[in-house]
Amino acid sequence: MSTSVGLEHAWDRLRPRLDAGRIVLGITGPPAAGKSTVAERVHGWAIAAGIRAVVVPMDGYHLAQAVLDARSWADVKGAPHTFDAAGYADLLGRVRAQAASDSTVWAPRFDRSLEDPIAGAIAVAPDDRLIITEGNYLLLEQDPWRAVRACLDECWYLELPDGVRRERLTRRHQDFGRSPQEAAHRALGTDEVNARLVAASRRAADVVVRAD
Repeated sequence: MSTSVGLEHAWDRLRPRLDAGRIVLGITGPPAAGKSTVAERVHGWAIAAGIRAVVVPMDGYHLAQAVLDARSWADVKGAPHTFDAAGYADLLGRVRAQAASDSTVWAPRFDRSLEDPIAGAIAVAPDDRLIITEGNYLLLEQDPWRAVRACLDECWYLELPDGVRRERLTRRHQDFGRSPQEAAHRALGTDEVNARLVAASRRAADVVVRAD
């Protein structure tokens, strides 16, 4: 998919499909493209339309900080190998197969104040019709991430000018307590490597959405 559309257009395109049953929607894009913001907007539109919906972020599958420290991976936290991708794919598979008579599926949530995931923090009920999952690597064409794409009914790629995205990312790192120098180093270092990796997956998206 090469042509980009606005977010409301993407939603209008998806909305009729929800009348037929559950949809697992992926929202991807590079760091600071606005994935969580878009996920919450789409969630709000669904609720306003009387559609039960829930957001299940990929960030809940960060490896524990203690594991990253033990493996000397803390400096590259956020890279593909610092997530439990297989566990994430398994969760999405369970959600996709969840029947009306099944019990609630519980998903983890990443707690920024702890810098660690919390198990069983997000409930996915059998009657939730729109499952929104967002993260960097939903379209990554390498194992074990490849299994994630197979669990998505549709995936949107968020596109934002690189200069705007890098500025947002630097500001975000400062908001999390890093110095301006540390924030810039992170945004232009590890995060930029990850952004290029994510950008290479753009062509696999069903819809490219212009982020703002």
